[in-house]
Amino acid sequence: MCASGPLIEELSTIAVDDTHEVSGLWLTPSDPLACFVLAHGAGAGMRHPAMATLAHDLAERGIATFRYQFPYMERGSRRPDPPALCHATVRAAVAAAARLTGKPLIAGGRSFGGRMTSQAQAAAALAGVRGLAFLAFPLHPAKRLSDERAAHLFNVQIPMLFLQGARDDLADLALLEPLVARLGKRARLHVLQEADHSFHAPARSGRKDAEIRAEAVSVLVEWIRMLLGSS
Repeated sequence: MCASGPLIEELSTIAVDDTHEVSGLWLTPSDPLACFVLAHGAGAGMRHPAMATLAHDLAERGIATFRYQFPYMERGSRRPDPPALCHATVRAAVAAAARLTGKPLIAGGRSFGGRMTSQAQAAAALAGVRGLAFLAFPLHPAKRLSDERAAHLFNVQIPMLFLQGARDDLADLALLEPLVARLGKRARLHVLQEADHSFHAPARSGRKDAEIRAEAVSVLVEWIRMLLGSS
């Protein structure tokens, strides 16, 4: 499915609680199949070029996105908020996306944003969310191999998709592959060959970043369509 007609973009404000408001950005084709509630990574906000490109690529394939900021990013800080505030932000963004569209919701995001989304889902199901999609799940800090960060995933009872670079320093495949296997049928791992945590490939690999991005988008769209039972 490819989008026809102009894309619709709308900026909104999301009330997280009595003291925090953040920005949200809706991008959609005229009749989307679903909406991906898309959280940013730890170091770059919703308007980062990689986030914008992903949103446009998905819209061209019939998937709307609702990008949003965490409070620390909204106020220009580099220090992430406490998990409880991040989880509340995820919930507020999901609720805002539900108000914008009557379409099925997928939630997740880049690195830190994906992990905050899965932690929120593990604590209490996100209303209306059919599945979680992670773009470079940060399984462990660089050079500190562990899968402790993933313990909460066993409390997630909806489908999960892991899009992971083979060269990702924050997710050693020797740990991630058996973890996904233990999660069972609800989890799927797709490895992007030669890609690092940012889905960048070294020049010597012969792979272009655009090729990796297109592969990731194709797998994500295929997974969403399968999840929703669409042909």
